Amino acid sequence: MVTILLATTNLYKIIEIQHFLGLDRYRLITPQQAGINIVVEENGATFSDNALLKAKAFAAKTNLPVLADDSGLVVDALDGAPGVYSARFAGEFATYLENNLLLLDRLSSTPAEKRTAHFITVFCLLDGKGEFLFEGRTDGLILKNMTGSNGFGYDPLFYIPALGKTYAEMDITEKNQYSHRGQALKKLAAFLASGQFDADRNFAH
Repeated sequence: MVTILLATTNLYKIIEIQHFLGLDRYRLITPQQAGINIVVEENGATFSDNALLKAKAFAAKTNLPVLADDSGLVVDALDGAPGVYSARFAGEFATYLENNLLLLDRLSSTPAEKRTAHFITVFCLLDGKGEFLFEGRTDGLILKNMTGSNGFGYDPLFYIPALGKTYAEMDITEKNQYSHRGQALKKLAAFLASGQFDADRNFAH
């Protein structure tokens, strides 16, 4: 069984990734389990930049393959905001609720048909051969009221018209099937199964 370090402390992300990839072939461990305690400054201009920054920072602390991601909400009426600042839209230590309330405030005068948005995730995998990026995207609309109690972040506001529900109204299996993270994970899983993955990162030290 191959062990991969997940370069995140976000419990919700960890659960979604573990649920998608499964534990029969890959043992996914957290920084805490690996004894790694670092804070990476996410100052990249793009989601890919930040995913790579995090992956390299954690890879410097271990010989294990490292999987990192950066995700965010891109709202057309806000010229792409909150984008790479999604997690700290309302401030450096903002809660999910505070971010959602600020988003609703910024869009308060925006009509429903112009509340278009999309979620993006980029995963960066560092293995024995190098670095690999996997991107996923889901299009939707921002509702005027939070709906649903599952998920995290902006999930209660992100509505997918084709499904007639928000991310927060989906269980984890359905969300992984349709979400931006799920789309990226499908590409990652295909790569892991392709035989191209090299679990040997002993060159790191």
